[in-house]
Amino acid sequence: MERDGFVLRHARPAKPARAPAPAVPRRFAGQPVEIGHGPRDRARVALTFHGNGEPALARAALDEAEKGGARVTVLAIGSWLDAHPGMARRILDGGHELGNHTQRHLAINDMAEAEAYAEITDCAQRLKRLTGSIGTWFRPSGTQYATPLVQKLAQRAGYPHVLSYDVDSLDFTSPGAAAVTRNVTGTILPGSVVSLHFGYADTVDALPSLLEELARRKLRAVTTTELLTP
Repeated sequence: MERDGFVLRHARPAKPARAPAPAVPRRFAGQPVEIGHGPRDRARVALTFHGNGEPALARAALDEAEKGGARVTVLAIGSWLDAHPGMARRILDGGHELGNHTQRHLAINDMAEAEAYAEITDCAQRLKRLTGSIGTWFRPSGTQYATPLVQKLAQRAGYPHVLSYDVDSLDFTSPGAAAVTRNVTGTILPGSVVSLHFGYADTVDALPSLLEELARRKLRAVTTTELLTP
């Protein structure tokens, strides 16, 4: 079957190798504490998902990513993992990587130090219990950029870096699949880190065309760790 000049795949590709859960998050020499994008001289991008919402939509998004040959980074909310613990293994079994997006997904930059630290460590404990690791990355909740205090707290909790992004899909506004694709492809560059969300049908519907457009531009969707690894 063909659509818009692209051949659609009917057969599901071979299942990717499971992404190992590192014992501790990796420190990348030469990278700042807060990382917004990777190297601009390699044809790679990272699709990062806020891990929350209806598990069926999360699984559908992962399925579409895998059909398109993409490996993604999921920053999971701790309360979501409490409610749907099987999602942690589904993410890793798909060859993706899993990180920390706080326990309750509140505005962490506005919190007092003790509360903010608990948001990070409570989610880290869930990840450790489910996977044996606190996850590969920490992303602050309710903000694109962490304050210096939140950066310091993340490092104290064991995360050398805070993961931001330079491309916002705005999929959480439910603008329609075509708009999600345009929002990403209109600003994406080699090395970009894209913010996406589980829990939205528009995101699932946008992924096939988004991945086809990345392939047309010869940009490969990889995990954030792969994006930053020479």
